[in-house]
Amino acid sequence: MSILSYIVSGITSYVAVTLSLYVVSVKVPRAAFIARCLAAYGSLLFCATYGVISSIVLRLFGYGQISQWATARCFKWVMRYTTGVKFEIVDGEKYLSTRPAVFLANHQTELDVLMLGPTLPPYCSITSKKSLKRVPFLGWFMTLSGTIFIDRGNRETALKAFDGAAHEIRTRRQSVYIFPEGTRSHSDKPVLLPFKKGAFHLAVKAEVDIVPIVTENYSHILSVRAFRFTAGTIKVKILPPVSTKGLTVADVDQLAQKTRESMLATLIEMSNKNEQGVNDSVPRSSSTAVEI
Repeated sequence: MSILSYIVSGITSYVAVTLSLYVVSVKVPRAAFIARCLAAYGSLLFCATYGVISSIVLRLFGYGQISQWATARCFKWVMRYTTGVKFEIVDGEKYLSTRPAVFLANHQTELDVLMLGPTLPPYCSITSKKSLKRVPFLGWFMTLSGTIFIDRGNRETALKAFDGAAHEIRTRRQSVYIFPEGTRSHSDKPVLLPFKKGAFHLAVKAEVDIVPIVTENYSHILSVRAFRFTAGTIKVKILPPVSTKGLTVADVDQLAQKTRESMLATLIEMSNKNEQGVNDSVPRSSSTAVEI
């Protein structure tokens, strides 16, 4: 049996199990959680493979700078059909055209990679923890497409990585996309973890605008603790660019604090609107009984 036959057989079995779980979920709701997890990881693997090929082809034709954007768009549509989940920009989409810039987004779960589909602009590179570089297919794609790998356990190498990113920003007008919290919050509430300062040092050093991106808390769509993973739409807002002109290293702390405050305020506002919408949709009691 050839290697290709093993691959085809494995993919067929994977798809069959996933579809079976979707069918079973009609009677056993928790099966939908497993089914969508399998569908999501399968989609990620497929799009990472696509990303490896597209990165090579685009680099050969001089368009390597858009390979991450092309792959993110592919993942957006694949995931929409395999899991029924989509991220939708409800305000500020025009700010994605800011170039070059440092784009900052809040980080909730592994599903945030799907959020890159509609929010990652062309000519933009993501940053990622260095350990992902060794993951088959995904790591290969990230390496080929120009991902900036950060070793958070080594300050010296992390600073060198940001120095390289600043050079790319200035010379090639390549934007950078960063999750400043550094790790996923996995929270069921609209919260932000403390921000790392590297993104703000980078923006000040490269003298480019910061574009904050806020995704609503989507624990109603995905909650690992509750074994919940459902189809649905997740709202995203792009905030106006924050200028770094004239700022120095001494201004980084204040810049980070103000940016975090504006993003958190937006996150809470989006959550409150969602709760208000739910309350408005619940029929009010028509009873004339006196409430005690």
